[in-house]
Amino acid sequence: MAAEIRNAEVFKAMETWAPKHLAYDWDNVGLQIGSFGKPVKNIMITLDVLEATVDEAVENNIDLIIAHHPLLFKPLNQINLETAKGRIIQKLMKYDISVYAAHTNFDAADGGMNDIMCNLLGINNPIVLDKNYTEKLVKIAVFVPRSHADEVRDAMSRKGAGHIGDYSHCTFQSQGQGTFKPLEGSDPYIGAQGELEFVDEVKIETIIPAAKMTPVINAMIEAHPYEEAAYDIYPVENSGNVYGVGRIGTLNEQISLKTLCTRVKNELDVQNIRVTGDLDRNIKTVAVLGGSGEKYIKKAKHMGADVYITGDMTFHSAQDASEMGLSVIDPGHYAEKVMTSYTKSFLDDFFEENLNIAVSQSNTDPFQFI
Repeated sequence: MAAEIRNAEVFKAMETWAPKHLAYDWDNVGLQIGSFGKPVKNIMITLDVLEATVDEAVENNIDLIIAHHPLLFKPLNQINLETAKGRIIQKLMKYDISVYAAHTNFDAADGGMNDIMCNLLGINNPIVLDKNYTEKLVKIAVFVPRSHADEVRDAMSRKGAGHIGDYSHCTFQSQGQGTFKPLEGSDPYIGAQGELEFVDEVKIETIIPAAKMTPVINAMIEAHPYEEAAYDIYPVENSGNVYGVGRIGTLNEQISLKTLCTRVKNELDVQNIRVTGDLDRNIKTVAVLGGSGEKYIKKAKHMGADVYITGDMTFHSAQDASEMGLSVIDPGHYAEKVMTSYTKSFLDDFFEENLNIAVSQSNTDPFQFI
């Protein structure tokens, strides 16, 4: 029988993909309703948490809703059961359904919302459009007997140490001799109390993102044979990975703006789009930002975009983009629904067959086209 899984384990899994520290400071991500300790078996993935979404969750005995858009975005002054928000909260509490949101942290994450869109649209070698977070790095040096060097190195690497680009287990090691004298009350792995011991050791050095330092150190200590592991932590000036919302990259070949519009409709599964610019114009460099991205039109243009794909473009911002020679494709905010199937696949792989994970069938797009 599979071990019981709790909300906290699912949240932790999501945050290996979209760490909370990547969220913008104005955002509200993580647990919205419920508790960390609640057992979970049935999960539903959705873009939004509306009343129809919650009714669907109740009907399908859902324990946890994972949403992109936070249910609780602004502070609540009251929970009025005569309002839609009040009824939503009441139903969630009554049927013990938890809600978790991954929003701008999911937008910024590697493989998150904007990378999903790039993948679907064939945008290659994307880089961040708006930088929000630069990873801080530290160096760790640990001294370990030669017999356990591989075990300690592997344990640290599994927790995120020594990952550079597409490579893992990036370390440097040097050999030397360590000394220690076990004192009264010690329980030495090597040697005896009161006797100075000389041991052939390996010094393993590697880089760690500061955010992963604690789990790496814990893994190292657990794998280390000594009662007291000797290690040093150094600050470094190297810059780590850069994160933020939006991406800009290039297509395999030039295509017309009209052809790109068709691709956007097909790949993002939207019925209608709005577009500015000459439809026969050739397009090569494309910027994309899921959700509302009109405030980044100048940045997209400055970084060399021929076209900017984003939702919720307003009239005057579209005019401004046209004046600076930047075409805009607006597939609407609801295009972000592409995150649901990718999130399901991630959690299916992470938990194998121990959870039932479904994608919401509720249409939360407020617009219809006639």
